[in-house]
Amino acid sequence: MCLYITAVLVTRVGARAAPAVLVMALAALLLPALIGSWHQNVGDAFDEVTPVAIPIVGLAAFGVLQIVKGNDALASARAELERLGAENERNRIARDLHDLLGHSLTTITVKAGLAHRIGAADPARALQEMAEVEMLARRSLADVRAAVSDYREVTLTRELAAAREVLRAAGVTADFPGAVDAVDPANHELFGWIVREGVTNVVRHAHASVCSIRLTAASVELRDDGVGGVAAAGNGLRGLGERVANVGGTVDAGPLQPRGWRLLVRVPAGERS
Repeated sequence: MCLYITAVLVTRVGARAAPAVLVMALAALLLPALIGSWHQNVGDAFDEVTPVAIPIVGLAAFGVLQIVKGNDALASARAELERLGAENERNRIARDLHDLLGHSLTTITVKAGLAHRIGAADPARALQEMAEVEMLARRSLADVRAAVSDYREVTLTRELAAAREVLRAAGVTADFPGAVDAVDPANHELFGWIVREGVTNVVRHAHASVCSIRLTAASVELRDDGVGGVAAAGNGLRGLGERVANVGGTVDAGPLQPRGWRLLVRVPAGERS
């Protein structure tokens, strides 16, 4: 009976049952010696085993209790990790789709508008612009599929070339570096995303005539001579902030005087895995 009470008590209250288990073990050890009729009611073997068996059963019950609690905690941790993983994946897809489609749709809009404006005066060029619109639409579809499957290729060289083209179509002079050799290879993809988002914002909002980009091993800076002003951080800048924060970098975005806007991103120097 004492063993059963010990097991139930420990499984219900855990380590707080230790004093009660100790009391029962001492009682099983001392009572037979103090009460002479004890040996007439129970066997000698029981008398010898019970004082030792009570703490052993208590320890065993406590061990089982800890295993059960550990399994519950592990299951809860796994469920939380799955939830966080799903949330991070949703955030990644939303961020990538915003960055990919925002740039592509802006370029398509600019090129379609250019083709409309020059259609009567220069039909051949208008047809060329519309052919490029079709190509961009097809590439955007491929980019969306790649983003959903977590396989997309964004390179600094490609984004600089695409930025030149969209700025040209928007009538903005591109003052870009001729090569990207100065940039740490570990930063090429991140800087590609920054160029994509920064140039998209220039075309959408700046009303600029010149957009310049400067590159170093661990920084990228975009400047324009547009309207400037103070703008709230939209999804694009928030997405860039998340990307840069993931590598321990900083984003500095704001107006220039007397006009214009600057986006400066710095990341820690050195190779990243």
